[in-house]
Amino acid sequence: MKEIVEERAARLGEYIVEQNATVRAAAGKFGISKSTVHKDVSKRLKYIDVALYQKVNLVLQKNKSERHIRGGEATKNKYLNLSFKENKGDNQQN
Repeated sequence: MKEIVEERAARLGEYIVEQNATVRAAAGKFGISKSTVHKDVSKRLKYIDVALYQKVNLVLQKNKSERHIRGGEATKNKYLNLSFKENKGDNQQN
């Protein structure tokens, strides 16, 4: 069973580096929880493949530094969509 966990950690690390993926995206792709992904790539991977761990760590740091921007964009899009739906409803009533 330990081999399965180590293999999963390595596959997750490779995916994150290749796709420049977030922990959430990797969790969705592999069908596991975000906390499992995070533990695999931040704790287990450094004992399995140090070079890959360092690459993954760089991607995760970059994602962390950009998350406030993605969050702001998501909020902006949410309210634009709400505004669009309200305007569309007003036009149908007239």
